[in-house]
Amino acid sequence: MTAAVGMRRAGLAAAAVAVSLTALAGCGLPGLERPEQKVKPTEPSFAEKAPLPSAKPLGPDAKVPEAPKPDRSDATAVAEAWALVAYSYDTKYDMSPHDAILRAIPYLTSKKAKDERSYHPAAGAGNDWNTWAKHKAWTKVKLHLEVDGDAPADTPTKAHRQISVAGTATGRDGWKGVGPRVQAFVTLVRADKKADWQVSRVDAVPAAIVPSAPPSSAKQG
Repeated sequence: MTAAVGMRRAGLAAAAVAVSLTALAGCGLPGLERPEQKVKPTEPSFAEKAPLPSAKPLGPDAKVPEAPKPDRSDATAVAEAWALVAYSYDTKYDMSPHDAILRAIPYLTSKKAKDERSYHPAAGAGNDWNTWAKHKAWTKVKLHLEVDGDAPADTPTKAHRQISVAGTATGRDGWKGVGPRVQAFVTLVRADKKADWQVSRVDAVPAAIVPSAPPSSAKQG
């Protein structure tokens, strides 16, 4: 084989390798991508949720409690004050339960408050709320501090409280019904021993409601 023929074959082999690498790069194998090609970011296929309308300003006939002024050095008092405000609704003015949560912002950390202000529910307020709203009802709650032996012990800067919320609903048309019933697990924090307690997290679990007994079919003697 002459030198000219060898050089020709070597050139053909190099060209074949170059074609193969180009094809592999098109398959997206790691390390073989062509850096000069930039892919334009794809625009999101969804739009941001539209902000929900805010609640109406509370009128003189609003049936919500005045915001308590708890001892800020008492974690329990702050947690209960938050729960009282957060679960006291007036459907004549409130668009959803979240409006009451916004009224409870003074008891929250700045981060938690920011999260609540920017929150937009993905779904409706639920059947209970729709029933209350039909009667322009307000809710009144009773709070009970639960003792949970498994809860972490308080530290100088962190505390946990479990609060049972039992509410009733009263309509402006005279209707009465069950209000919010939840177990609220409240986490509170503060910067140091001398700082005020603030709510930093809440995990709420709907409480089970015992159904009323069905009418007896037995004949009364």
